[in-house]
Amino acid sequence: MSSFVRFFDKLEDRARARLSRSPIVYAIIGGIFVVLFWRAVWLSADMLAEVDGWLSILFSPGVSLLLSVLGLLLTGLFVSFFIGDRIILTGLKHEKKLAEKTEKEVEVEEAKIKELHAHIAHIEKRLDDIA
Repeated sequence: MSSFVRFFDKLEDRARARLSRSPIVYAIIGGIFVVLFWRAVWLSADMLAEVDGWLSILFSPGVSLLLSVLGLLLTGLFVSFFIGDRIILTGLKHEKKLAEKTEKEVEVEEAKIKELHAHIAHIEKRLDDIA
């Protein structure tokens, strides 16, 4: 099973690397597959709602809405999915969206992050020495 997962993980990495060079094509392909996925979920729920018994109640519009909102809230995905963590963080920090940043700004930010990581590693080493 792990070789199966590893194969698709590497395949995904290669696909993302290639598609990220063409963001518009990437968005179109991604959009198509997201719509197809949700269409399949929607049609499956419709089919299950037509079955007699408890499945028709479970997949009725009101119960489906209630269960989905509860599930999204419990997993922490409600805000993340509908708004996005990055949008919230950039709004709180009054930053530009990543798409609006220039390549130079991204490089400067990456350099600062690397510098912070090095500083944290240095602090960790000093704490280990003290301990």
